Amino acid sequence: MSALTYDHASTIVSAALEHGRQAGYKPLTIAVLDTGGHLVALGRADGSGFLRPDVAVAKAHGVIGLMMDSRAIAARASDSPEFFTSVASLAGGKVFSVPGGVFVCDGDGEVIGAAGASGDASLADEEAVVAGIEAAGLVARTGA
Repeated sequence: MSALTYDHASTIVSAALEHGRQAGYKPLTIAVLDTGGHLVALGRADGSGFLRPDVAVAKAHGVIGLMMDSRAIAARASDSPEFFTSVASLAGGKVFSVPGGVFVCDGDGEVIGAAGASGDASLADEEAVVAGIEAAGLVARTGA
């Protein structure tokens, strides 16, 4: 299994932010975490709201913490709201049940981290993160 490096993470951030700019998205914030849930890199576009870093980290944190993609988390939250509420409380609120949190995988498909984005519609956030992960030569897994 490969390790998520700072170079990977910084490429994910910069490429995702550039994708958002090119696509005309609202200002994004991108967070990249390793498999231990530690922040490796974070970037904020000018004009991104002050809560956006917390949301981006929470989207990635939920994915890596539960080892479930954002769509699976959303389905679980819908099917069992008490489960989601309990997990969100346990995680200090660092779990979101909307797209924008994405697994970062190596070329063999092994999870090496997660990335999250916040700032635009959830599907746009996810699209930007996927573009960043692919620009880093890694594989995105969204559950879509």
